[in-house]
Amino acid sequence: MSAFFQLLSSIIYVIGLLVTVLYLYASFKSLISILKAILEPYFQPELPHNLIDKFGKWAVITGATDGIGKEYAKELAKQGLNVVLISRTKEKLVAVTGEIENSYKVKTKWIVADFSKGKEIYEHIRQELTGIPVSILVNNVGRMYDYPDELCKQPENLLWDIININVGAVTLMSRLLIPEMKKQGKGAIVNISSGSELQPMPLMAVYAASKRYIKSLTLAMAQELSEYNIVVQCVTPMFLVTKMNQYSATIMKGNLLIPQVQTFTRSAVFTLGKTVETTGYWSHGIQYFFLKLVPDWLSVHIVHFITKQMRKEYLRAQAANKDS
Repeated sequence: MSAFFQLLSSIIYVIGLLVTVLYLYASFKSLISILKAILEPYFQPELPHNLIDKFGKWAVITGATDGIGKEYAKELAKQGLNVVLISRTKEKLVAVTGEIENSYKVKTKWIVADFSKGKEIYEHIRQELTGIPVSILVNNVGRMYDYPDELCKQPENLLWDIININVGAVTLMSRLLIPEMKKQGKGAIVNISSGSELQPMPLMAVYAASKRYIKSLTLAMAQELSEYNIVVQCVTPMFLVTKMNQYSATIMKGNLLIPQVQTFTRSAVFTLGKTVETTGYWSHGIQYFFLKLVPDWLSVHIVHFITKQMRKEYLRAQAANKDS
């Protein structure tokens, strides 16, 4: 009998060790991939060393006039890529493309498109991109709640905007540009998700669910397109100092865990071509590691507490503004 228990104990130990190793690998595989990519040139100097050599000369960025999208456009242009900026506001597009041309001496193009309109805009985008050998697509455009609140209290138009923008744009823009990348025999698609996809998020339910969709879509696309030499990357940032989070004065103050959008994006662009999944920034990677330790049933309660505090903060600020 003692031999049986000893065998059982050994089996449990091995299973526990295996689970621990697999968990640690899943948590740190982004870092491992980046380190591998950094070291590869020393052992395989014939590999391409920059984004143009790896993928090509033209990048398309959606939601490109604010936040992460604008900074991606600038970072890619800094590396010599020509950029196509897509957004809904012509004046902002003209200003940002002018800034990029003056700073980085690359070619630019802008396309006015409101992704909340759904199906009707994609033929216009397709025509505008005709003849441009797009090699990198950054699916950044996104829509957030105006502030955290219950699903039944959200305007119907806002919910359709979130679905059309967060789910529709990443899907249809990828479908639109994959054939060109296949023709070139290389390419990269970057899908900007969010740390909200890690667990259901009360008071931001639809937004978080849409970001979970992006992660699932990205990992499936990465597998589908690997044989065509097309990289598909999921970037999962936590909180950033960006316009999307302006409902919270606390977030907009920033700190070590909540970086400025410029700092975050510089780091995220560095990971392109090096890893399929990344949080994009070192402190976000640490947060991701600890969040993954918490079971869903507990994390939902924790997140609900946080979003309720954010809602209270927003409503207090609105009330103060009315009184002043």
